[in-house]
Amino acid sequence: MPIADRVAVRLRVNGEEMVVMVPPYKTLLEVLREDLGLTGTKHGCELGECSTCGVLVDGRPYLSCLAMPLDLEGRAITTVEGMADGSEPHPLQLAFAELGAAQCGYCTPAMLLTAMALLDRDPHPTRDAIKDALSGVLCRCTGYLKIFEAVELAASRGGRHG
Repeated sequence: MPIADRVAVRLRVNGEEMVVMVPPYKTLLEVLREDLGLTGTKHGCELGECSTCGVLVDGRPYLSCLAMPLDLEGRAITTVEGMADGSEPHPLQLAFAELGAAQCGYCTPAMLLTAMALLDRDPHPTRDAIKDALSGVLCRCTGYLKIFEAVELAASRGGRHG
């Protein structure tokens, strides 16, 4: 694609400032996966109905399949790759692994990020609050129970990096 068909987009992804040259019609999902190599964010329905493409924008869950990067310049974008503190996994990642909350793993990045946003605003959520927060992220493999338990476990341990 000729450079004239691309635009410079300034993004802040996982704490790193960058300028990416992309076609203006590319979604954030496509830019994250194809241009930045952050493949933890998953392609799902691409209609905003399943939330497997979920990321955080300014700490709030956001559907990357519906987002245009130009609209997100200057905002903080967090992907599942940005959850760990260096080589130390986030407490949610540890709890999900410990309790076997991920099965096929396709929804797991969005579940983790959505749960992280919940724990950042409510460090000790009720089971109903967890269900409500995660209700938009569809999982076809689990009955959600292990996922809810993992969020509760992470919350009981502080739920964030110290």
